[in-house]
Amino acid sequence: MTTNKTILVTGATGQQGGSVARALLGKGHAVRALTRNPGTEAARRLAAAGAEIVAGDFSDPASVERAARGADAMFVVTSFWGNGPEVETEQGIAAVQAAKAAGVGHLVFSSVADANKATGIPHFESKYRIEQAITALGIPHTIVAPVAFMENVVAPWGIEALRNGIYAFGLPAQRSNQLIAVADIGAFVAAVIERGASLFGKRFDIAGDQLSGTEQAAILARATGRPVHYQEIPLAAARQQDPESAIMFEWFDRVGYDVDIPALHQAFPEVRWHAFDAWARDFDWSALAAPSQAANG
Repeated sequence: MTTNKTILVTGATGQQGGSVARALLGKGHAVRALTRNPGTEAARRLAAAGAEIVAGDFSDPASVERAARGADAMFVVTSFWGNGPEVETEQGIAAVQAAKAAGVGHLVFSSVADANKATGIPHFESKYRIEQAITALGIPHTIVAPVAFMENVVAPWGIEALRNGIYAFGLPAQRSNQLIAVADIGAFVAAVIERGASLFGKRFDIAGDQLSGTEQAAILARATGRPVHYQEIPLAAARQQDPESAIMFEWFDRVGYDVDIPALHQAFPEVRWHAFDAWARDFDWSALAAPSQAANG
């Protein structure tokens, strides 16, 4: 029988943090949802679901430490969007230092799959520097490292093309890529926290499915009820628009994620892993009719 725990969830009004908070609340745990702005609609929804909303910001480590005091576990998610990889590393290290100072019993950090394999991708490297800092701190921890989000197909950078029947990505049409539903990240983190000490010091790359761009486009067409065709984004165009993404696309094509998906799913049967077609069937495609509110991942 699982003992209910108190967990501080950072980024609680975002994609990953929100998924983790909902998964934990669904299992009866007490959730403290850390957010910079407790007045947002997302924060109000979490409060209505039973979370305790607490104000805090990674740029103010003292606020994070206060929120973490008395918590059995803490989920930390960082982002390079807006501030860049260097600031992400700085704020992430400050957050995990706050967790240790507060005496948190189990830190779960959301990294990215293969960040520990010298990919050369700046926002992979920034997360790995945080992983290294966690190890050096000696705090009981587990690293959860997801692959690309299924939700990226409706992210701001791709939604307009999808409205026009094009699924665009920076890989050849037949090159497969591994994907995960954000809901599965939340469920996996909840499983890690419930398993507790047996997973201290472990690192898990996590994925739900592996498909080519052509296969993804066919699934999207069936789910949306409209024609969808895959279009490769040329690397030259990606470099011009976003050099960081071009580096990532090059790595995806040359190396790519390599999660042993069957073994992972067998090891964590409590997670209701989503295949891409199941995720697409369940998704609310009204997003195609109006400006997307989807966050990136």
